[in-house]
This record gives sequence, structure tokens and C-alpha cells, in this order.
Amino acid sequence: MEIMQHESTTSGVLADTQLGFVGCGVMAEAIISILLSEDMITRDRIRGGEPIDTRRYELEKQLGISITHDNTEAVRNCDIILLTIKPQSLEKVMRELAGTLRQDQTIVSIIPGATIERLSEGLQHDRIVRSMPNTPSQIGNGVTAWIPAPAVDETARERVAAILGTMGTAVQLDSEEAIDMATAISGSGPAYVFMMLEAMIDAGVHLGFPRPVAQKLVEETMLGAMLYARQSGKHPAELRNMVTTPGGTTASALKTLDQGGFRTVVNEAVWSAYHRATELGQVSKNGR
Repeated sequence: MEIMQHESTTSGVLADTQLGFVGCGVMAEAIISILLSEDMITRDRIRGGEPIDTRRYELEKQLGISITHDNTEAVRNCDIILLTIKPQSLEKVMRELAGTLRQDQTIVSIIPGATIERLSEGLQHDRIVRSMPNTPSQIGNGVTAWIPAPAVDETARERVAAILGTMGTAVQLDSEEAIDMATAISGSGPAYVFMMLEAMIDAGVHLGFPRPVAQKLVEETMLGAMLYARQSGKHPAELRNMVTTPGGTTASALKTLDQGGFRTVVNEAVWSAYHRATELGQVSKNGR
């Protein structure tokens, strides 16, 4: 597995790339904004396809790129084409693009559950990349798991890695099963963190803090703990022991978490997400 974190030095990889977006929603806007702010690509090399007039006019004014209502026109001369659409729009978009793509164009999908096989058959195209970004990717601090089809050459892979790396960390995996596994960890993972965040804030309010104070204490605690864990390089168990004084408040809290089955519930939640991801992939494969 290969890991790539965003660095501005990747700009040369995209210097001569024509980039197209099918669907110009929040994720597309985030990717385009970061690419432009980091000077990784020029505005004249980006085109978008967006059916909603108000959204199209808004982004043209905001980002200074060319956006059309016609997806086939938007991707005509592009080297890399990102499918940044909702799952329910996929069938319609594949019908539009099928038979219109050049052999050397690479399609990058960020659509949950859409397998390489389904995309390849629907688009009548074999240069497909399947990816799974998570919510923090919208601010450039996310994780994107991705896998290229065998037909995607090394040059295209480098370009895709650079584009996905703008959203934070891009991890190239070696199987679509691993994409489902990543969906359960990094794709759904922010929701687990948000639930823990919410629960701790509510506990703070229950203790007597005003909600804004409780939220600030919890947010900064979680952020600081993660930054410290990353910087220290220590195993989480070692870090936990460093905070835990025998017979102290942390030991008491951790005992309560263990009694409540905290580890088991988290483990089962991740497995549940993984099994659901595989189910959705099977539905996608069958085209239902």
C-alpha cells in the first residue's frame, strides 16, 4: 500500500493535465479550490459539468473556471475526469458518457459503493480509479483510499495521487475489498468521532458547564490528543497509561468504559460498517 500526503511540490505532476469534473458539488468545489490555491493547476485547465444553473453560475464566478450543463462537453479534452456526483445520478451520467470517452482518459470515482466493474461496464471504459474520501477531505485534512484498475498507467496514477492528495492523505490500496475495509474505518470513521464528541459535550453540560464551554473543552482535548499521539509515535496503550494514575479519575473512567463494553462496541460498529459496505458493493455490481 502506498501513502501520499499533500505537498505543494506535486504541482509539476499536474502542470500539463486537463482536468474535468462531472458534478460540481461540495467535494468538487473543495478539490478545485485547493488545487488552485496551491498553484497545482491553472484555471484554464479545469472544466466542470453541472446541471443546476444557479450552482453553475455561482462556481464560475467564485472559482473562475469554465462550467457547462453538458457533461460530454465538459470532459471532451480532459486527461483526468472526476465523477463527483451523488450515487443516484450515476446511471444517468454513465448513459451520457458511454461511448464518448477516449481510451487514454482516466475516470476517478468518489461514489460510495460503485465498483470498478460497474463503472467500467456502464462507461464502456477500462481506465477507472475507485476512491473513497471522507468528510474532512473537504477542508484538506481527510483520508482518501483509492485503487486503480490495471489499465491505468503509471503517469495517470501519479496524477490521480496528486489530485487525491490535495484532500489530505491519499492511500493507494491493493484490492477493492480493502476499499470496503477503509470505508468502515476512514470513510465512516468521522461519524464515530462526532458521536464521541457529542457524548462528551453532553456529559460536560450535565456536569454544569455551559454548552459552548463544554464544546470548547472537548474539541480542544480531542484535537490535542490526536496531534500528540501522531507526534509521539507511541502505541495508544502506552499513551493511555501515561495519562492514567492508579486509583485516579482517569482509571475510574476507563473502568466504566470497559464495563460498558466500549472496545467491543467500537469493534462491532466497524465490522457492521464493513459488512454494509460489501453489501452495497454487491448491489452496485448487480446494477440494482
